[in-house]
Amino acid sequence: MFKYIYSVIFFIVLTAASASAQTADISPARKQAIDSLALEKVRDLSKYISIIGSKKTPYSEAQRVMDRAEELFAPESEMGVSSLNRKEINYYKVRKYFERLIALNYDRVTISWYDIHYISDLERQPDGRYVGVVTIYQKFEGTSDDGMKYKDTTKKDITIYVERKKTQIAGRTVEFWDVLLGDIRVSETSA
Repeated sequence: MFKYIYSVIFFIVLTAASASAQTADISPARKQAIDSLALEKVRDLSKYISIIGSKKTPYSEAQRVMDRAEELFAPESEMGVSSLNRKEINYYKVRKYFERLIALNYDRVTISWYDIHYISDLERQPDGRYVGVVTIYQKFEGTSDDGMKYKDTTKKDITIYVERKKTQIAGRTVEFWDVLLGDIRVSETSA
């Protein structure tokens, strides 16, 4: 008898969980909008990194842009840094990465991202968030007036988090999907 009751309860819980998961699924139209937003945030980050890394950017402007760029990320996210001169990849918290970028010992720095695309579709996680990965290629070039020059291309994978959030607008609670960037992992570095 107890086995039967437990089976019925398990079935009810499973059905309820399945129904709630279906209501939280992302429609194809919403997914397309989310994908566009994710790629837009990655492109924004690309612009911010270019501004922060440029030696022509005044320090106060670089600080303002760093603040804006940090808002794109989930808490505790890290960014990978690689070099042709060493095998290991170092990871830094986002703010620390930006501070190191400003302090690079070059007179001119050019950073550009290209070939930005999804390599994994959004997958629902047990906590209700969706996670995907966007791949980019970063071209870095640093030159000094004394002739020092460094150049590399790095393939990086950016974790994308999509989660449902709530906000108050005119006294009403409105739910929306938000996109945050996560860790940026280096997958390869070449000349």
